[in-house]
Amino acid sequence: MSQSRFNHVFLAQRVSLLRTLERMVNNHSTAEDLLQETYLRVTRALSERAIDHLEPFVFQTARNLALDHLRARRIQSRTMVEDVPLEVVQNVAAPLSSAEDAAHAEQMLERLNVSLNQLTLRQQQIFILSRLHGHSYLEIAEKLGVSLSTVQKDLKLIMAICVGVADRHNRH
Repeated sequence: MSQSRFNHVFLAQRVSLLRTLERMVNNHSTAEDLLQETYLRVTRALSERAIDHLEPFVFQTARNLALDHLRARRIQSRTMVEDVPLEVVQNVAAPLSSAEDAAHAEQMLERLNVSLNQLTLRQQQIFILSRLHGHSYLEIAEKLGVSLSTVQKDLKLIMAICVGVADRHNRH
């Protein structure tokens, strides 16, 4: 099956594929991203082997990518909620806090910074990509060339460190 045949099938089914992805992920921008990833994955697959039933393969690839995205988002949101106790979230200083609260928050950030600097480079990258840049676990795993499980385990460890720093700081 040639690339030109795939391009024809892809263009003919683009709108239908996009609608399917939008229904699955409930976000137009994410659906567009998944559609592009579908194109790239199928192109890569075609370069490696012949695909007899191209149209069903394209739709299945798109569905699998959407399911992977949803699974990663569900895991990320569950991990974020489960790993940080409510009292820690409630103790984060508000933007218009008192000078004492601001000093308390600054001390906690300093302790947190010291603890995070003891992480491996990969763990620091995972933390930054996840918590500061908002990347999904799957995106981080692909970007760093590690497994999804590695990203999840490292983030769980990092969050435990953060919670430990907050607990120790709140006791003083």
